[in-house]
Amino acid sequence: MTSRPRKPTNFIAEWFGHRVYPIVADSAAARQDQQQRHCPFLTQATKSTTECVKAEHSKGVCTISSTSNGLRQDWLVCPFRALDGDLLDNAARRLFGHGNSMDINLVPVSVLGREGRATEFRDAVRSNVPSLVYFQSKLGGEISIGATSRSPEFSFDATMVEILPSGLSNGLRLGRYGIFEIQTMDFHGTYRAATSNLVNALHLHRDDFSQAIGDHPSWLAERVEGPNIANVFKRTFYQMMFKFQIGDHGKSAGCIFAIPRSVWDSWQRHLGAPELLEHGDGTWRLKSEQHDLADKPPAWIYVFDVNESGAETPNRLQLWRVIGTSAEALAYYALDVAPRAALEEGGSVDRLLASAKARLLPYLPELVNEDADLL
Repeated sequence: MTSRPRKPTNFIAEWFGHRVYPIVADSAAARQDQQQRHCPFLTQATKSTTECVKAEHSKGVCTISSTSNGLRQDWLVCPFRALDGDLLDNAARRLFGHGNSMDINLVPVSVLGREGRATEFRDAVRSNVPSLVYFQSKLGGEISIGATSRSPEFSFDATMVEILPSGLSNGLRLGRYGIFEIQTMDFHGTYRAATSNLVNALHLHRDDFSQAIGDHPSWLAERVEGPNIANVFKRTFYQMMFKFQIGDHGKSAGCIFAIPRSVWDSWQRHLGAPELLEHGDGTWRLKSEQHDLADKPPAWIYVFDVNESGAETPNRLQLWRVIGTSAEALAYYALDVAPRAALEEGGSVDRLLASAKARLLPYLPELVNEDADLL
């Protein structure tokens, strides 16, 4: 008897910035971006029409919808998806201490190559409008710190730098820097078949693309597998610790690590499921008894959701938690609390010998008579 094929659980959720699962955005703007392969987030940041910069097999894929945490959530697979104007504005104000009522001037470095934009920016600085530039891989290039004999080279997803008027006539000077990291997720499998299905559907169903995609969600799931949660946390943890410490430097305004709520939920086992403490100003704290935090923590974790909508497209990013923390507090949960939970009676470590015994029995059946207390 042939078994039924498993129902797919992982789907391309946003394609060229617009929702295709579990609902499908149906607008002229969505069709234009998808047909012309535009990235609406880079386009908005630069105020210039920009094509998606991803490789052909993953072209246009922004988020994957998956049930890996037990409920359906969006997972970012492209860092440019986080180029949300409200999110960047919030991060800049928090890092550099500018209130919500104050005008700020935040631009990607690449737009300063246009004479008119550069002149506007200089005028804002000289008029004492808080002015910041940010570097990212396709927006002026990533900023890196070089390796030394005792430390590795590291680059930052996005680096914000404040530009200030200097004492010299019409001069400018650099102020503090701030680090803004964006956590994307690696997925097993490949997007190639699913993106090919979308391209073909767009070509064959020009007049009813949304209806066709809504009727055939399996097209968005072909060969798309689940997220590589454990490996991504291992790779990310050291970077977070390192960059949180860099963000605590005297010339730094701090460090923000922005992650989707799906990633935060998947990290709970790695952090011992920490309890967040409300701070009374709309923010939260991840701290321990040993590592208390002042009103201005050196590091922040921004946890956001994609505000799923078929009407508003692209969908907005919505902050769910703004969490003040530090490298020390993060290390406490990952390296103390979580291992302690594994060692508790009946925890996963207790089951280690039982698992080893089950695997050894086919080779050493006499283990069956061993004292069960040893296991």
